[in-house]
Amino acid sequence: MITEHTKVLVDDLSKTDTSSASVSHTVSDIIDKAQAPVLIDASLPSSVTPLSRTHLAQKHYYPSNYYDHYHPYIENKPASLAVEAAVAIVINGVHYAVLMASPYQLEYLAVGFLFSEGLIQYSHELLDWEVTQLTDTTNYESFIQGSIDKDSETEIFEQSLAQLQDYDVYIVELVLNQRCHQRIQAQKRQLAGRTGCGMCGMTGLTQALPDLSAYHQEKQYVKGIVPHLSYLLSIRQQIDAMQHTHQLTGAVHAAATMQGDDLYLFEDVGRHNALDKLIGWQLRNKMEVECVLMTSRLSIELVQKSIRSRIPWLIGMSAPTSTAVRVAERYGLGLAGFLRDNRVTYYSGI
Repeated sequence: MITEHTKVLVDDLSKTDTSSASVSHTVSDIIDKAQAPVLIDASLPSSVTPLSRTHLAQKHYYPSNYYDHYHPYIENKPASLAVEAAVAIVINGVHYAVLMASPYQLEYLAVGFLFSEGLIQYSHELLDWEVTQLTDTTNYESFIQGSIDKDSETEIFEQSLAQLQDYDVYIVELVLNQRCHQRIQAQKRQLAGRTGCGMCGMTGLTQALPDLSAYHQEKQYVKGIVPHLSYLLSIRQQIDAMQHTHQLTGAVHAAATMQGDDLYLFEDVGRHNALDKLIGWQLRNKMEVECVLMTSRLSIELVQKSIRSRIPWLIGMSAPTSTAVRVAERYGLGLAGFLRDNRVTYYSGI
């Protein structure tokens, strides 16, 4: 049964304000206090929740009962397209990463990303945060002038300003404690993250292929909680019904988990971002998660994130990679794929 809680869960609208004003929160606001979520329908206007925008498109097609394949039907109609924003992660004043992501639930994305990167281990290590959307020239000037001397390089400044204005840009400024700041200095890098890849920009194999032995789970424990096919199919059915942005655009992934009878769903244009949002929600609300279902294939970065978060089971609607299965087996993560109408395939944990 699909309850009201199975709608897309988005936190307080003031935290993802789309105006030029900044929004600031202390750690007690964003992680340690479990607040009642606001249930947001993805079909709300983009001025409130910018998940999709309407663009004019021209559809060419052959109707199923139309046999003249030389003259297709042409239909002019609006199309809903997923918003893909550049989200700059700034940690203690250091520009750490740029993620291409859906610009909502950014509080969860930031917390999950920090944890997945190994920059925080506990919720209290994040002291403060602020999100700003760059919406006008003043915002852009403030952001750019830190890296470009406006007076001496006016032409470069103007080119950069014109370039940035082609995009939806959000700045997430995070303040971590001193111990975490030292981790950043030891692991400093610039990451230009593309939508389809969670590893782009990594330097060094040890960063891309980290030692996860500290997060090892007992294989007997994982085997003891193998999710039943009927349970997984029930979750998939609810996801299909509630993945509103995907229904509108066909261009986003989702990560979902059950808590009792309630489905918690997190959508994003990047599958790794969707999982980071779920992990951020898990940390903030101190939830125990038994099983996560992804609407995508299961690649290595999803397995690494799940192992770090001690998630017992990761299920995909498509296939895992061989590397994902090998790493899952080594660290005790249960892995399954090809969750379809009447079947699922288990690869580890059985």
